[in-house]
Amino acid sequence: MTGLLWALVAIVAILVAVVVTALGWGVWTVRRMDGQPATQTTRSDAPDDARRLLEAARAEAQTLLDQAHQQAEQEAGEIRASARRSGERELAHLTASVEGRAADLDRRQRRLDERERWYAEETERLADRERRVSASEKELSAQREALAAEQASLDEAVDKQRHELERVAGLTAEAARAELVATVESQAKREAALLVRDIESEARRTGEQRARHIIVDAIQRVASEQTTESVISVLHLPSDEMKGRIIGREGRNIRAFESVTGVNLLVDDSPEAVLLSCFDPVRREVGRITLEKLVTDGRIHPHRIEEAFDDAQHEVADLCRRAAEDALVEVGIVDLHPDLVDLLGRLRYRTSYGQNVLKHLVESAHIAGVMAAELGLDSAQTRVVKRAAFLHDIGKALTHEVEGSHAQIGADLARRYGESEQVVHAIEAHHHEVTPQTIEAVLTQAADACSGGRPGARREGLEAYVKRLERIEEIAAGKPGVEKVFAMQAGREIRVMVHPDQVDDIGAAVLARDVAKQVEEELTYPGQIRVTVVRELRATETAR
Repeated sequence: MTGLLWALVAIVAILVAVVVTALGWGVWTVRRMDGQPATQTTRSDAPDDARRLLEAARAEAQTLLDQAHQQAEQEAGEIRASARRSGERELAHLTASVEGRAADLDRRQRRLDERERWYAEETERLADRERRVSASEKELSAQREALAAEQASLDEAVDKQRHELERVAGLTAEAARAELVATVESQAKREAALLVRDIESEARRTGEQRARHIIVDAIQRVASEQTTESVISVLHLPSDEMKGRIIGREGRNIRAFESVTGVNLLVDDSPEAVLLSCFDPVRREVGRITLEKLVTDGRIHPHRIEEAFDDAQHEVADLCRRAAEDALVEVGIVDLHPDLVDLLGRLRYRTSYGQNVLKHLVESAHIAGVMAAELGLDSAQTRVVKRAAFLHDIGKALTHEVEGSHAQIGADLARRYGESEQVVHAIEAHHHEVTPQTIEAVLTQAADACSGGRPGARREGLEAYVKRLERIEEIAAGKPGVEKVFAMQAGREIRVMVHPDQVDDIGAAVLARDVAKQVEEELTYPGQIRVTVVRELRATETAR
């Protein structure tokens, strides 16, 4: 493009020179036509100047044209070199692409060749297998024919033998068969009677052991928490100054609190703490939360106490319902009446002999379900058993409001809210107030006893514990030859020291067995008690 521009510039320069020359000639001609005298110098110089300008313009145009040609040739060379390089790169790219495609085609061709070889080998193996199968079928056909021939000969021989036996015995085959069946039937009845007697004896011997194994397995597979029964809650205060604000002027606040919540508030000398006392655990928890809200807020007066009490009631109701829903999810019950769910939630704060009642229901349901599965009951019966065990103590939520035993109250509640008769009967019969008539009721009783009677489930009173230890020591100390008795490990081991000159080694073993047997017969205790008799003989001499 630059060369073309230079060429255009040269042409324009030539045209300018021609125009200038023409203009010079035109001026000279005009002057001559106007009669103006022309000097000799003007007439002679004008064509020469024009000629020189024309020659100069031509020379310059030629120069520019040459430069334009050179520039054009240079640019054309560069364009050709660039095109050559671009072509070489494109050719190299196309060559590499063609080589890659060729390599890909080679790989595909190799895979196709391998697949064809594999197909050929598989075809050959299948043909070989078909040949073997055909040979086996032919062999089986031959064996079948041989067996058919042997069966025919055996049938013929059996017929001949039967006819011969009928001729010798004088009985037909039907009569002989009837006599044989009668003999076998009589013998089978006798053996069956003996077998039934043996089975019954074995069942009596192993039934109790099997029942114990089932109960122990059910208890071992269930683990639950243990709580301590209490009628007092402790609330810690940020400072002792808060006690005065809780009491109020002339005891106004504390009287208002007790009248609204129904909980006794004890403000004693305990540093930074007050006691809340009430036999109703739900009411005591509402009172505790109410006082906690008042202490946190700092405003304590009768109107604020009523507001905090209302908030605490709603909060405790939510906590109870959430606890009941969690228990239902844990035991797998989803279709319980909402009113029964609310009553179950109230058992979250109820304890019996130190055992949380709601946890006891969950544990009983699990134990009952395991025992039902061990006994081979179907899924429907297992669900009924778990439901009855889970609801058997529902009446304890209303024992302080409704007269009667909790079993009867629970049965009335279950019947009122649409529970099945099997569940209602199991609830009312779990404490033998009604004679159990179904397997669900029996398993509910067993699960309740297992959950409440297992070691660690319920707290033993201090007085009963001390009496048990004293009685253990009395039993061992009353045996002849006993020197000292030590009850160790909270009563789980008895260490008996005997006089070596009064009790020998065999007597020590007999003494240990007698003590263990008497303790087992007279006392009730969790777990096991180990009896160890120690007989130590010391010989001492003095060297003089």
